[in-house]
Amino acid sequence: MTTPTGGGRRRPGQLETEIMTVLDGTVRPLTPGEVRDLLEPDGSLSYSTVVTTLTRLFEKGAVARHRDGRAFRYGALSAPAGLVADRMSRLMAVEPDRATVLRRFVSTLSADDERLLRELLQEDPSAD
Repeated sequence: MTTPTGGGRRRPGQLETEIMTVLDGTVRPLTPGEVRDLLEPDGSLSYSTVVTTLTRLFEKGAVARHRDGRAFRYGALSAPAGLVADRMSRLMAVEPDRATVLRRFVSTLSADDERLLRELLQEDPSAD
């Protein structure tokens, strides 16, 4: 399996994020075949991989689905960024030494991302 740019295997969770981005950018729910065609028009991504990933996203509550004939149509319930944030939260929840994880995470950020994180931490949480 290659990425849409032909760069080799996807990172864990990358296909979920790519699918969520496709669904988030459409005005109507899509079938798995439509999702696959938008992701990789050359057909290099298998239909069953898309179906499996969409099913997992449905089970996580990230997408809605409804039957349309013999197939399902899927629509995004949240933005792709929400899926990534949920994944990060799940990973943090199983690690007892969160300080070390966060310290290492911050040390890998670009200067721009570190600045953005600092700005976000300074925001008033009640402003949401």
